Amino acid sequence: MAAGDFQIRARSGKARTGILVTDHGDIRTPAFMPVGTAGSVKSLSSEEVAGTGADVILGNTYHLWLRPGTAFLREWGGLRKFNLWNRALLTDSGGFQAWSLSGIRKIDDEGITFASHLDGARLRFTPESVLEAQRDIGADIIMALDECTPSDADVPTATLSWERTLRWTREMAERWHKDPTAHGHRQLLFPIVQGALHQHLRERSAREVAELDLPGHAIGGLSVGEPEPEMYRIADLCSDVLPEAKPRYVMGVGTPRNLLELIDRGIDMFDCVMPTRNARNGMVFTWNGSFHYKNASVARDTRPFDPSCGCVACRAGYSRGYLRHLFKAGEILPLRLATLHNIHFYQELMEASRKALSEGRWPRFKAETLERLEGKGEP
Repeated sequence: MAAGDFQIRARSGKARTGILVTDHGDIRTPAFMPVGTAGSVKSLSSEEVAGTGADVILGNTYHLWLRPGTAFLREWGGLRKFNLWNRALLTDSGGFQAWSLSGIRKIDDEGITFASHLDGARLRFTPESVLEAQRDIGADIIMALDECTPSDADVPTATLSWERTLRWTREMAERWHKDPTAHGHRQLLFPIVQGALHQHLRERSAREVAELDLPGHAIGGLSVGEPEPEMYRIADLCSDVLPEAKPRYVMGVGTPRNLLELIDRGIDMFDCVMPTRNARNGMVFTWNGSFHYKNASVARDTRPFDPSCGCVACRAGYSRGYLRHLFKAGEILPLRLATLHNIHFYQELMEASRKALSEGRWPRFKAETLERLEGKGEP
């Protein structure tokens, strides 16, 4: 199989498990991608992230453009040689920053102009410059430039935004088709479906990006403040329109519950800062729900985060009480161990989902796991 091939190995309704091939290793789907904004998953080494079972991580084009600079990464031979990550890598396009950093950017028909949040320097994102930046970074999967539309955008605003995104996507796809390689390997370009919460715009968006015949598809503009039922409705709608034979990626999502619900709606790939950010803020995920290890209620708790977990922290037996003490003392260790635990849990959840799908147990597995996740982190 060659880079870009996607093989579906088992299905249950719309849910499926499979393999997406890249030149730096297969991505087993459903897949969760830890977020390495500036080139690393915060507080962890590349070896530690690989040890959790992650097949792919995400890098942020906007932040890497600022530091250390994409030209620097080109000279280095790409981000992978810089951070020693030897598995698959995905980069976003900067479209999410057009939403999250709305106070320091301007959008026009040709692209997005940012004033750096570091020093105010001007950054110009166009289909050409974003493609070149992602080539410099050397990702296996690269995203088309898009305008991340707010979920509450009205129809005229969302239409204008989508039409602009489609023009950028077509231009980027044309350039990518001429040369889909970087640093000697093939890159896979994914376009992004937008359209806010408007059914007809999402359907149109999904149809038009599918016509470009690119290696996979992303669904953007979700997890930006809309109610969860609306997220599921839009993902369900888009997966019905997007090609069955190509991977589908919902960007920026989410909780363990979100992932299970979206897998059930035909989604194959996910990324989110939640497991790492929440870990640093004193919260961990377990098979029996989440809890705050910084709370006084665990001060004398001798159990690890999750007695059934196979992560480094839980195997070693570090207690909740000890890690709470270190958190309160301002130590780094609990942030690292909680991050390792959360990433490991997300990877375990994906592996268990893949296994349930392969063995024909998906409906029961999903129902039982969702019920367990309603707990409060008790064994």
